[in-house]
Amino acid sequence: MSNAIDTKKVVVDEITSKFKDSMSTVIVDYRGLSVSEVTELRKQLREAGVEFKVYKNTLTRRAVEQVELTGLNDFLTGPNAIAFSNEDVIAPAKIINEFAKSHEALEIKAGVIEGNVATVEEVKALAELPSREGLLSMLLSVLQAPVRNLALATKAVADQKEEQGA
Repeated sequence: MSNAIDTKKVVVDEITSKFKDSMSTVIVDYRGLSVSEVTELRKQLREAGVEFKVYKNTLTRRAVEQVELTGLNDFLTGPNAIAFSNEDVIAPAKIINEFAKSHEALEIKAGVIEGNVATVEEVKALAELPSREGLLSMLLSVLQAPVRNLALATKAVADQKEEQGA
C-alpha cells in the first residue's frame, strides 16, 4: 500500500516542479481527438520545446495546491492534458490554439502564464501575439524608422541642392 502512495507522491512532486519551473502552462480537454491527431499535436509541441502530458486530476489538484494555483481546480475535471513550457511563454498557447482551430474536439480549458492563472480568453489572446522573433522584428523596424527618415530627408535636400547648382 505504501508503495502506491510513494509513487503518487513522486508524481505530485513532478507536477509541482513543472508548474514552478514553467513560464506558461495550458490545460486542454483532448476528448474526441484520434491517436494520430494527439501524436501530431505532441510532435508540434515537442519541436517547440513544450512538454505535453496527461496526469490524474486528483494528483494535479494536489500539485496545484502546493504551488498555490487553486484557481485551476475548477478546470481539472474530465480527461485533461497539460502543456508545460520552460522556454517560451507563447509557444504552447500558439500551437494549441492553431491546432484547436482545425480540430474542434480540442478544447482549451485554462492556463498559467508566468505564475498567474489565465482564462481561456487570456490564453487565446496570448496565442494571437506574434512570436518573439516577430516582436523583435517590429521593435527593430520602429527603432530604424527615425534614422531612415533622417537619411531620406538628407538625401532629398542634397538632391535639391544638386539640381539648383546644375
